[in-house]
Amino acid sequence: MRPLDLRLAVPAAAAWVVAGCLVGVPGAAGVVAVACWLAAAGTAAGGLVLGRRQARRERQGREPQGRRLQSRRLQGRRLQGRRGRRGRRVWNVAAFAVVTVSLAGGALVASVVAVDEPHRFPVLAHVAAARHNRVDVQVVLSSTPETRHSPGGDTLRFRGRVTGLRLAGGASSDASSGAGSSGDGSSGDAGDAGALSMPVLVMVPSPPETPRGLAIGATVRMVGTLTATAPGDSTAALLFGRDPPVVTAAPPAWLSWASPVRDRFAAAAAGLPGDGAALLPGLAIGDTSAVGDDLDVAMKQSSLSHLTAVSGANCAVVIAAVMLGAALLRLARGARIALALLVLGAFVVLVTPDPSVLRASLMAVIVLASYGLGRPAGGVPALALAIIALLVVDPWLSRNYGFALSVLATAGLLVLAAPLARSLARWMPRWLATVIAIPAAAQLACQPVLVLLTPALPLYGVPANLLAAPAAPVATVLGLIACLLLPLLPGVAAGILHLAWLPSAFIAAVATTCAGLPGSQLPWPEGILGFVACLAVTVALIIVLVRGNAAGNRRWVTLAAVLLLGFAGSYAGSLLGSGWARARGFPNDWQIAACDIGQGDAVLVRDGDAHALVDVGPDPALLTTCLATLGITHIDLLVLTHYDLDHVGGVEAVIGKVGLVLVGPPENAQDERLHTRLAAAGATVREAGAGDSGTLGGLRWRVLWPRRDAVPVITGNPASVTVTFEGRGIRSIFLGDLGEDAQQAMMAAASPSPVDVVKVAHHGSADQSAALYRRLQATVGLISVGVDNGYGHPTRSLLGMLRASGTRALRTDQCGMILVAPGGEGGALRVWSERAPPALTTSGTSVQPG
Repeated sequence: MRPLDLRLAVPAAAAWVVAGCLVGVPGAAGVVAVACWLAAAGTAAGGLVLGRRQARRERQGREPQGRRLQSRRLQGRRLQGRRGRRGRRVWNVAAFAVVTVSLAGGALVASVVAVDEPHRFPVLAHVAAARHNRVDVQVVLSSTPETRHSPGGDTLRFRGRVTGLRLAGGASSDASSGAGSSGDGSSGDAGDAGALSMPVLVMVPSPPETPRGLAIGATVRMVGTLTATAPGDSTAALLFGRDPPVVTAAPPAWLSWASPVRDRFAAAAAGLPGDGAALLPGLAIGDTSAVGDDLDVAMKQSSLSHLTAVSGANCAVVIAAVMLGAALLRLARGARIALALLVLGAFVVLVTPDPSVLRASLMAVIVLASYGLGRPAGGVPALALAIIALLVVDPWLSRNYGFALSVLATAGLLVLAAPLARSLARWMPRWLATVIAIPAAAQLACQPVLVLLTPALPLYGVPANLLAAPAAPVATVLGLIACLLLPLLPGVAAGILHLAWLPSAFIAAVATTCAGLPGSQLPWPEGILGFVACLAVTVALIIVLVRGNAAGNRRWVTLAAVLLLGFAGSYAGSLLGSGWARARGFPNDWQIAACDIGQGDAVLVRDGDAHALVDVGPDPALLTTCLATLGITHIDLLVLTHYDLDHVGGVEAVIGKVGLVLVGPPENAQDERLHTRLAAAGATVREAGAGDSGTLGGLRWRVLWPRRDAVPVITGNPASVTVTFEGRGIRSIFLGDLGEDAQQAMMAAASPSPVDVVKVAHHGSADQSAALYRRLQATVGLISVGVDNGYGHPTRSLLGMLRASGTRALRTDQCGMILVAPGGEGGALRVWSERAPPALTTSGTSVQPG
């Protein structure tokens, strides 16, 4: 067996680490670049000196010609000594070479960051973003426009690079002083020299029809506002426009042909039935725009989402077909390679150059080039060289999850698949071991990163891949053939398209079935703790599976096996224990439930089988999980306090499941469209106002705010619908996102009575009325807030107000889901939470962690 060549793996890892660190602190890139260049030069010089010195010592230590040795034994010893010294010299030189190349790679990446950063987000863009000025920009599209559906209206999104930037309107001279002002008070300008290349994510309200010519490579002009992203993000800013972009230049010829081909294929696939039709464009050309939310979740939960990401397998199929055809035509090696590179380039343009596509195609180019030179490259060196090259071109790829998963999956296949197959072959036929080893190796390599995206383990990931693996290449090849034939032979292409639909539908069925099985997603710790834990378990599992049959590894294998057994026992115990504790402590008579949905509001009120929901949070998936946990399938009363995304973004989870909807005054046409969608799904939508009232089972609800006769009409946070519920031993009030002034106005107009539970306004911001909380005298204050939310919520001032009012603060970021139930005699409340709340005691409450 040929050993793995890992010499370039260390430089690739070093370049990745340097890039990942410096894109977050680009100001240090120049210093790091100089230091790395100097260190690389010094290491190279040191390696040369050491190599020459050791070579000189070897020459001096050789025996003179003709001198007879005393014995053959002595001759053998001296020969071994010379070989040992030569081996050490080679090892030392190789080590110096690896360090030198690693430092040079880091220096090159650091230099690119230092040079590119000023062009990614110029001073004028900083000023415009900080002051919320409108900008007039020229953008070159780098991704296919997609329509995203949201409660407030559809949004057209695409990525691009700003090549021209100026402040719009007469406000520019005031906003751009010292930052690119033209001096005449009309506009600021940046990028006219062609140096500007600012990556942005563009979001505009979706027009009835996508503007003609809006495709990758097209140049558009639009007016909007910039919002800076976090350092290290692949885009420097978000660009929000009010009107659709205007196409000012068509894509170049080498790009323009691909968009009509993709659109024609997507339209033809859309005419096929079911999930197979939605999945087919993704399998063939990586176009996932037709994949719905439910299918997307199922593909991810069953670990099949990689099938819709064009990768090395797709490139291998294309190159193999070209090389085979060229060989049948008896073309020379150089002609075959040139033709393969040409077709590969066209394929990349067709499927769009996503990170995984770039990685796969560049590896293919490296392999073809080495084949042309007569020195076939190994998989690992080709992967490492592709990583270095891509990070030098775009260091911001180092923080791209898609790029990382593509690299890790490929590395898993190259490094782990073969030894894993040999180990599994001890217990099963070799062909079956190979079939299992391929998806298992990719899963093992990627899982530590996957838990950062979704803190769960896909229990059926490997079986799902085993079932889908035979169908995927069939759907890919047939779909790609149909895509290319549609413009030329539409009748033939339609027949092939129907054939490609069969494996596509099978893969979709596998995904939905596996995702629906019990325990398809096993819970796992979030964040860095979850990553480290998963990495440790993965390494231990690899040691046991791969190294278990090798001599001299018993100590490591035993240690890894003990770690795995200990983990398995503790993990199973935690699952069973938490389930038992939840079943034991879950109050069946709960009346109020604060869902753990991150930075947003979604609070349920219940009496028997009647349910009310106040706001729906930012994410329908999180709300769906909460409703499923509580066993709720219908909402009798939905209150949307106002239209911020963290309060209405999860509405998809309840569309078609709602009876009556109370809404605040709409601010724009998007809000009115939300009302229309709810009504079309069978709900009765009513604009709420002070004095409205009704019943929910045995509870009575009443709206305290906003006033219908307010002049001028108020909207937004100050108009948050404020509602109370009373009955069954608990009185509660929900304050939406009211600020201090609105709270004072509501208190003066409605004179709210003391309550048992208050849903604290605006996630615990500082904009609060201490007088209101003193008046409410609540026992419990529910704060629906996200972990590390970036806003500092809940603030110290708000927590101080609650303490001064005798109100115990319970936060979803610390407690998880929170349930409040009546406590029986004496008016006490029983509070249950998923996680133990912070140590704090307040008379009248009993808190039980789940």
